[in-house]
Amino acid sequence: MSYYQDSFAEDHLPTIELQAEYPFVNLEQFQFPEILNCVDYLLDKHIREGRGNTPCLRTFNEVWTYQDLFNKANQIAQLLQHDLEFIPGNRVLIRSANNPMMVACWFGVLKAGGIVVSTMPLLRAKELQTIVECAQISHVLCHADLAEEMQLVKSKYIKQLKYFGNADFDIHTSRFSTTNNNYPTHSNAVALIGFTSGTTGLPKMTAHYHKDILTICEAFPVYSLQPTAADIFTGSPPIGFTFGLGGLVLFPMYFGASTFLIEKPSPDILLQAIQDYQITICFTAPTAWRVITTKVAEYNISSLRKCVSAGETLPLKVWQDWYDATGLKIIDGIGATEMLHIFISSNEDNMKPGATGKAVIGYEAKIVDEMGNELPRNTPGRLAVRGITGCKYIDREDKQREYVQNGWNLTGDIFKQDEEDYFWFVARGDDMIISSGYNIAAIEVESVLLQHEAILECAVIGLPDEERGMLVCAYIVLKNASFASERLKNEIQHWFKQNAAPYKYPRVIHFVNELPKTETGKIQRFKLK
Repeated sequence: MSYYQDSFAEDHLPTIELQAEYPFVNLEQFQFPEILNCVDYLLDKHIREGRGNTPCLRTFNEVWTYQDLFNKANQIAQLLQHDLEFIPGNRVLIRSANNPMMVACWFGVLKAGGIVVSTMPLLRAKELQTIVECAQISHVLCHADLAEEMQLVKSKYIKQLKYFGNADFDIHTSRFSTTNNNYPTHSNAVALIGFTSGTTGLPKMTAHYHKDILTICEAFPVYSLQPTAADIFTGSPPIGFTFGLGGLVLFPMYFGASTFLIEKPSPDILLQAIQDYQITICFTAPTAWRVITTKVAEYNISSLRKCVSAGETLPLKVWQDWYDATGLKIIDGIGATEMLHIFISSNEDNMKPGATGKAVIGYEAKIVDEMGNELPRNTPGRLAVRGITGCKYIDREDKQREYVQNGWNLTGDIFKQDEEDYFWFVARGDDMIISSGYNIAAIEVESVLLQHEAILECAVIGLPDEERGMLVCAYIVLKNASFASERLKNEIQHWFKQNAAPYKYPRVIHFVNELPKTETGKIQRFKLK
């Protein structure tokens, strides 16, 4: 059965047999109508229920109400339907920094019956070309400030390309009505396609349904944040990254709250926004929390009540330093593009410092060996998860069979689970260093190094070595680069062996000015390798 006239996404989904099991029943908060456009719950209901004048999207320069967003999204939907040769099921690429018009485009595409493919602003033409070809993108909505790279993309699939953020687009869309009927999509119709941040080969496309968009709003935020309509969210992750989409758009709007969007969110700008606009919930990456901690005394952040970290594991030292400085507990979490958002986390009343947390509402998790057998507690193994969302790779049966096994999603992470059901991160499956027969988790070495008074940031990888198999290699950013020397390397190595198992010490150290990172702040260890 096809839900769209353009059935590309549906035709290339994995079969039901290749998808993870959904074991839960009778969970009312995850039950939605069969005919479902998720925009109705996220945006339209606020208009119907008389909250149109409530602030929705805030920036340093403007405030959009729910009515403003509703009006603009309807006009964009009609622009697609009437002027841009659009048919339901078309994939629409959105390219923009975090701003209100990007959010309006996101909702407009879904209102018209399209499938959203949001991208990171820093992607270059070659990367955009790959996305366009893989997803057979038919329409592009790109912010005018990012036109240069987009103009270099040439594809037979693109039928229409429109630039927004300028007067021409505003004039064009203003001709349309501010009311429009949402396309009657099915709850199991694809709403968005997310591209994973894999390091080799073709990128993987993972699909999520309209019901998935809503079910995650009843999971992590309910478990960890307890949001209300009075909350103001902010953060650094791009909306093109599902971590940012949830934290900055879906979660605040599902609960009738507002979000403060920052196009270039440096630590100082984040802190300034929290102080000046009374932000209550902030999402960012561990690397950002580390830097923010060093600056927080300069700002009044008394409005902040929830701090969320994801993208990579949160070192205990970063958690402790922030708590010591502010009295606030950072909520760690692990999610995946394949799963849409966070599935293991904690809350302030249910937290062990250093642990990622427990499976949140709607999910269950366990630790398994290579054969899928559950391992004893406190034994490192592969993390397996299943629940309200699951991996659905488009047109990649080989990768689907790797990610989903025996009805469970295998994330590629090595964790252990303690007797109280808390999950503790050990390593990425490909970040385990095996040296002279010892299994050494790169993240564990990094956590020790970050306690050294001279070290600002670090990343650890394994280097091939004939004698030991692999050597532990650390790339280190110093707080004061002028101190870099062979003597300091030796001092760090000696200090490490005094503070952790000697076999784990970094035998190779490189001092660098900065570490390669993704736009979301995740360290790109593969580039160091």
